[in-house]
Amino acid sequence: CKKKTVIINIYSNQLDMTYQQFPRSCASRDALLSKQCCPPWDGDGSACGASSGRGFCEFVEVTDQPDGLQYPFSGLDDREKWPLVFYNRTCQCAGNFMGFNCGECKFGYFGINCNERRESLRRNIFHMSRSERSRLVSYLNLAKQTMSRDYVVATGTYMEMGNGSNPMFTNVSVYDLFVWIHYYVSRSALLGGPGNVWTDVDFAHWAPAFLPWHRVYLLHWEHEIRKLTGDTSFTIPYWDWRDAQGCDVCTDDLMGDQSPQDPNLLSPGSVFSSWRVKCRGVLCDARDEGQLRRNPGNHNRNLVERLPTSAEVEFTLSLADYDTGAMDRSANMSFRNTLEGFGDPRTGLGNSARMNMHAALHVFMNGSMSSVQGSANDPIFLLHHAYVDSLYEQWLRRHTPLPSQYPASNAPVGHNSEYHMVPFIPLHRNREYFISSKDLGYEYTNLLSVSEFSPPFIFQFL
Repeated sequence: CKKKTVIINIYSNQLDMTYQQFPRSCASRDALLSKQCCPPWDGDGSACGASSGRGFCEFVEVTDQPDGLQYPFSGLDDREKWPLVFYNRTCQCAGNFMGFNCGECKFGYFGINCNERRESLRRNIFHMSRSERSRLVSYLNLAKQTMSRDYVVATGTYMEMGNGSNPMFTNVSVYDLFVWIHYYVSRSALLGGPGNVWTDVDFAHWAPAFLPWHRVYLLHWEHEIRKLTGDTSFTIPYWDWRDAQGCDVCTDDLMGDQSPQDPNLLSPGSVFSSWRVKCRGVLCDARDEGQLRRNPGNHNRNLVERLPTSAEVEFTLSLADYDTGAMDRSANMSFRNTLEGFGDPRTGLGNSARMNMHAALHVFMNGSMSSVQGSANDPIFLLHHAYVDSLYEQWLRRHTPLPSQYPASNAPVGHNSEYHMVPFIPLHRNREYFISSKDLGYEYTNLLSVSEFSPPFIFQFL
């Protein structure tokens, strides 16, 4: 009989310090004081590859459309009007080029000149062979152990850096870079003084940008793994958790079984049992903060009854409006709010007393996954959000929304269509990812018709 332990409630607000990712070459005193992040491209040595026509160093344009009333401040938080607190000039890339120095390709393009169009396929993790599963785990662990070559994270606010005169940065692994990104975008706003925070703010959750932001997050994560391993065919698999009775991916050949000694920890037979988490608890100061924790199914059942059902998924997909009303957790009959988990997937009404859909999975995992800010510490996060993204894609194809369905104004701060996604450099606007995955160079096996399974796709299942 397993001891029932409730570790932490998802979306519990915590006092958080501030850390964000920066291109290594933009973390210098000169770059911060000049407010310019336009690194040279190695191919020709010019800023943003300008000599080769890849891009140019341009002033950043930010939206002046009004935000919603949930965040009643202005000029207080480093994330407002991203990235202007830190930089007002960045690389604006041309054509199919992308990256903080225009040295890489837009999503879906490959080759030195970024003119090779290729569609990648995200697959059900249970359709992968044993060797493919082993490779996935190896890649994840390699990313956890390898220092990021291109990025560092900041360990202080812009003000704490003396407005740029005293840079405060540290190295981080490729995997933990994305832990920090998710932490930073989700943290409370610091109002000054110990414990003085504004909790009703999140630049990637609780509002319209939830789905576009996590889409970009997964695309960048996929891209970094490809760079690290040289495996340009790598894609994030998804876990279809509909009607699951437990954590199907919690086995030692996948995301790790439970430890027989402590049900809150992972089995010593899993490589993930040795992982140390970042950004867990009330502070995040670049140090390890204990072991990865997970005790699936032994969660607070007043918050989550069970994992989502097929019927709940279908109801959610049937909602025709992307977002509604105040476009926050109170939104009724909102596809975004219902999929995120704050709308009831049986009625569509917002401010649900229980967590549902996406949020239900986080609560169910009862551990590192159950804190918004620190949830990316658990590699299940990637499989989970790949499936959430596939549901977003199903909705886009079913309802074919006009671009105007994505709100241009009055969404919670950071979520209007023209807002640059925090804290990404290169810059991405929310509206740019309110489009089909096929336009971004990837597809899901569960969305392919039989006629679309070309021989290479079929071969991957053998």
